[in-house]
Amino acid sequence: MAEIVSDYDPAEDLTSPEALSVFVNEALKTEDADYIAHALGVCARASGMAGIAEVTTLSSEGNPTLKTTLAVMKALGISLTADVSATPAPT
Repeated sequence: MAEIVSDYDPAEDLTSPEALSVFVNEALKTEDADYIAHALGVCARASGMAGIAEVTTLSSEGNPTLKTTLAVMKALGISLTADVSATPAPT
């Protein structure tokens, strides 16, 4: 189990739709599905929707489907977009 070194909660700083968007975009850049789900859970808590994070699969033990992820993002007022990658995958 990870040692907690601070009681900082990033949800406390996510006070605008723009902040939520930046937070999720940074998580998407990691391409780590677990971290992206965690970030969406943090955004849900920041938006007063703690029940969404608990009831859905937005936890470290969960495995959200794309459908769930998009539904939560829609509820948060943010959307998923695609940009051209700097280094496209080889064909």
